[in-house]
Amino acid sequence: MERQQRGFTLIELMIVVAIIGILAAIAIPQYQNYVARSEVSSALATLKSLQTPAELAVQEGETDVALSDLGLSDSAVQNGSISVSNFNDSDDATDPQIEFTFTSEADGGGQFAGQYIRLTRQSETDGSGGGWQCTTNIDNEDVVPDSCDITTS
Repeated sequence: MERQQRGFTLIELMIVVAIIGILAAIAIPQYQNYVARSEVSSALATLKSLQTPAELAVQEGETDVALSDLGLSDSAVQNGSISVSNFNDSDDATDPQIEFTFTSEADGGGQFAGQYIRLTRQSETDGSGGGWQCTTNIDNEDVVPDSCDITTS
């Protein structure tokens, strides 16, 4: 007498569910880490695109620099806001800065609400040659690019 198979046994279904559960337990945290890294990388890429026009403004001695002067509008920025400060020749104590501040999660800022990534132009008198330094207060080393220093302030 031939036996006709009519479906999966309970144990086969339980094994499949267990395998899916194990894969999900590994994949979901990795995906969240990937999303966090992409948010930080996007913010840094936006800042880096402003670095050249900001350097030009410094070289030309411009003192009243706005975000629109660097070629970016506020509406073009996602997940946060960008501010520029300290483009003032008369004050040698402060270096020009471009800062990306993440907005709240409710406003689409993701998990880094209120935290920042900052590009600061180092003065030529301190021996650094006038380059731009990246700092951030995001304390997760897994998502911060190696080119950025993590600060506690």
